[in-house]
Amino acid sequence: MKLAEFDAIFAIMEASFPVSEIRTYSGQKALLDNPHYRLYTEQDEGGRIIAFLAAWEFPELRFVEHIAVSPDARSGGTGRRLMNRYLALSAKPVLLEVEPPAGELEQRRIGFYERLGFHLNPYDYVQPPLRSGQQELPLRIMTYPCSVSAEEFRRYRDILYTGVYQIAASGSE
Repeated sequence: MKLAEFDAIFAIMEASFPVSEIRTYSGQKALLDNPHYRLYTEQDEGGRIIAFLAAWEFPELRFVEHIAVSPDARSGGTGRRLMNRYLALSAKPVLLEVEPPAGELEQRRIGFYERLGFHLNPYDYVQPPLRSGQQELPLRIMTYPCSVSAEEFRRYRDILYTGVYQIAASGSE
Protein backbone atom coordinates (compact mmCIF):
# COMPACT_ATOMS: atom_id res chain seq x y z
CA MET A 1 0.00 0.00 0.00
CA LYS A 2 1.30 3.43 -0.90
CA LEU A 3 1.88 5.94 1.90
CA ALA A 4 -0.60 8.41 0.33
CA GLU A 5 -3.32 5.71 0.40
CA PHE A 6 -2.60 4.90 4.03
CA ASP A 7 -2.62 8.62 4.91
CA ALA A 8 -6.04 9.03 3.24
CA ILE A 9 -7.41 6.06 5.19
CA PHE A 10 -5.95 7.32 8.48
CA ALA A 11 -7.47 10.79 7.87
CA ILE A 12 -10.93 9.21 7.45
CA MET A 13 -10.27 7.12 10.57
CA GLU A 14 -9.39 10.21 12.63
CA ALA A 15 -12.47 12.07 11.36
CA SER A 16 -14.76 9.14 12.16
CA PHE A 17 -13.67 7.66 15.50
CA PRO A 18 -12.81 8.96 18.96
CA VAL A 19 -9.14 8.61 19.96
CA SER A 20 -10.06 5.71 22.27
CA GLU A 21 -11.14 3.63 19.25
CA ILE A 22 -8.07 4.01 17.02
CA ARG A 23 -4.38 3.33 17.30
CA THR A 24 -1.70 5.95 16.87
CA TYR A 25 -0.55 6.67 13.31
CA SER A 26 2.56 4.54 13.73
CA GLY A 27 0.63 1.79 15.50
CA GLN A 28 -1.97 1.68 12.74
CA LYS A 29 0.67 1.76 10.00
CA ALA A 30 2.55 -1.13 11.63
CA LEU A 31 -0.53 -3.33 11.15
CA LEU A 32 0.10 -3.27 7.40
CA ASP A 33 2.85 -5.84 8.04
CA ASN A 34 0.49 -8.20 9.89
CA PRO A 35 -0.58 -11.11 7.64
CA HIS A 36 -4.08 -11.19 9.19
CA TYR A 37 -4.83 -7.47 8.70
CA ARG A 38 -6.52 -6.21 5.52
CA LEU A 39 -7.68 -2.83 4.23
CA TYR A 40 -10.45 -2.49 1.65
CA THR A 41 -11.29 0.86 0.10
CA GLU A 42 -13.95 2.61 -1.93
CA GLN A 43 -12.92 5.38 -4.30
CA ASP A 44 -14.83 8.15 -6.01
CA GLU A 45 -14.78 8.74 -9.78
CA GLY A 46 -11.54 10.69 -9.43
CA GLY A 47 -9.76 7.85 -7.62
CA ARG A 48 -9.86 9.53 -4.19
CA ILE A 49 -10.36 7.12 -1.28
CA ILE A 50 -13.72 8.01 0.28
CA ALA A 51 -14.26 4.97 2.53
CA PHE A 52 -12.38 2.04 4.02
CA LEU A 53 -12.98 -1.19 5.86
CA ALA A 54 -10.21 -2.53 8.10
CA ALA A 55 -10.51 -6.22 8.89
CA TRP A 56 -8.70 -9.09 10.54
CA GLU A 57 -8.99 -12.46 8.84
CA PHE A 58 -8.41 -15.62 10.85
CA PRO A 59 -9.11 -19.30 10.09
CA GLU A 60 -12.29 -19.31 12.21
CA LEU A 61 -13.66 -15.81 11.68
CA ARG A 62 -13.30 -12.36 10.15
CA PHE A 63 -13.36 -9.24 12.34
CA VAL A 64 -14.26 -5.79 11.04
CA GLU A 65 -12.25 -3.46 13.24
CA HIS A 66 -13.19 -0.24 11.44
CA ILE A 67 -15.48 0.84 8.64
CA ALA A 68 -15.85 4.52 7.85
CA VAL A 69 -16.85 6.90 5.09
CA SER A 70 -15.27 10.31 4.58
CA PRO A 71 -17.50 12.99 6.15
CA ASP A 72 -18.07 14.64 2.76
CA ALA A 73 -19.24 11.37 1.17
CA ARG A 74 -21.63 10.07 3.85
CA SER A 75 -25.30 9.16 3.43
CA GLY A 76 -24.89 7.88 -0.11
CA GLY A 77 -24.86 4.14 0.60
CA THR A 78 -21.07 3.84 0.34
CA GLY A 79 -20.64 2.14 3.73
CA ARG A 80 -23.44 -0.33 2.99
CA ARG A 81 -21.93 -1.22 -0.41
CA LEU A 82 -18.44 -1.65 1.06
CA MET A 83 -19.73 -3.90 3.87
CA ASN A 84 -21.90 -5.98 1.52
CA ARG A 85 -18.91 -6.60 -0.75
CA TYR A 86 -16.87 -7.67 2.27
CA LEU A 87 -19.59 -10.01 3.55
CA ALA A 88 -19.75 -11.68 0.13
CA LEU A 89 -16.01 -12.57 0.14
CA SER A 90 -16.29 -15.59 2.44
CA ALA A 91 -18.76 -17.76 4.33
CA LYS A 92 -16.80 -17.37 7.59
CA PRO A 93 -18.59 -15.63 10.48
CA VAL A 94 -17.98 -11.87 10.66
CA LEU A 95 -17.72 -10.02 13.98
CA LEU A 96 -17.60 -6.35 14.84
CA GLU A 97 -17.69 -4.23 17.99
CA VAL A 98 -20.34 -1.62 18.74
CA GLU A 99 -21.10 0.64 21.65
CA PRO A 100 -23.95 -0.63 23.88
CA PRO A 101 -27.36 0.66 22.71
CA ALA A 102 -27.59 3.40 25.35
CA GLY A 103 -28.57 6.36 23.17
CA GLU A 104 -30.07 7.22 19.80
CA LEU A 105 -26.73 7.35 17.94
CA GLU A 106 -25.68 3.93 19.24
CA GLN A 107 -29.10 2.45 18.39
CA ARG A 108 -28.91 3.88 14.85
CA ARG A 109 -25.44 2.37 14.38
CA ILE A 110 -26.67 -1.03 15.60
CA GLY A 111 -29.71 -0.71 13.30
CA PHE A 112 -27.40 -0.09 10.32
CA TYR A 113 -25.58 -3.35 11.00
CA GLU A 114 -28.81 -5.25 11.69
CA ARG A 115 -30.13 -4.21 8.28
CA LEU A 116 -26.97 -5.79 6.81
CA GLY A 117 -27.75 -9.08 8.61
CA PHE A 118 -25.73 -8.70 11.82
CA HIS A 119 -27.03 -9.80 15.22
CA LEU A 120 -26.36 -8.04 18.54
CA ASN A 121 -25.17 -10.56 21.12
CA PRO A 122 -25.98 -10.15 24.84
CA TYR A 123 -22.54 -11.01 26.25
CA ASP A 124 -20.34 -8.62 28.21
CA TYR A 125 -17.24 -7.61 26.28
CA VAL A 126 -14.49 -5.03 26.65
CA GLN A 127 -12.14 -3.74 24.01
CA PRO A 128 -8.61 -3.62 25.38
CA PRO A 129 -6.91 -0.21 25.13
CA LEU A 130 -5.56 0.64 21.68
CA ARG A 131 -3.15 3.26 23.02
CA SER A 132 -0.93 3.47 26.06
CA GLY A 133 -2.64 4.99 29.10
CA GLN A 134 -6.20 4.36 27.92
CA GLN A 135 -8.88 2.39 29.72
CA GLU A 136 -10.74 -0.70 28.50
CA LEU A 137 -13.84 0.21 26.50
CA PRO A 138 -17.10 -1.63 27.29
CA LEU A 139 -18.61 -2.69 23.96
CA ARG A 140 -20.86 -5.37 22.48
CA ILE A 141 -20.16 -7.88 19.74
CA MET A 142 -22.36 -8.17 16.66
CA THR A 143 -22.07 -11.28 14.48
CA TYR A 144 -23.00 -12.17 10.93
CA PRO A 145 -24.83 -14.17 9.67
CA CYS A 146 -26.35 -15.26 13.02
CA SER A 147 -26.07 -14.76 16.75
CA VAL A 148 -23.67 -16.99 18.68
CA SER A 149 -23.81 -19.15 21.78
CA ALA A 150 -21.95 -18.17 24.94
CA GLU A 151 -19.33 -20.82 24.15
CA GLU A 152 -18.82 -19.51 20.60
CA PHE A 153 -18.64 -15.96 21.94
CA ARG A 154 -15.88 -16.89 24.41
CA ARG A 155 -13.91 -18.68 21.69
CA TYR A 156 -14.26 -15.72 19.30
CA ARG A 157 -13.42 -13.21 22.05
CA ASP A 158 -10.23 -15.13 22.82
CA ILE A 159 -9.26 -15.04 19.12
CA LEU A 160 -9.76 -11.26 19.11
CA TYR A 161 -7.81 -10.77 22.33
CA THR A 162 -4.83 -12.83 21.17
CA GLY A 163 -4.88 -12.05 17.43
CA VAL A 164 -6.00 -8.42 17.29
CA TYR A 165 -5.06 -7.01 20.68
CA GLN A 166 -2.09 -9.33 21.39
CA ILE A 167 -3.06 -10.02 24.97
CA ALA A 168 -3.36 -13.40 26.63
CA ALA A 169 -6.90 -14.71 26.47
CA SER A 170 -8.43 -14.17 29.87
CA GLY A 171 -10.65 -17.24 29.96
CA SER A 172 -12.99 -15.25 32.22
CA GLU A 173 -16.69 -15.17 31.70
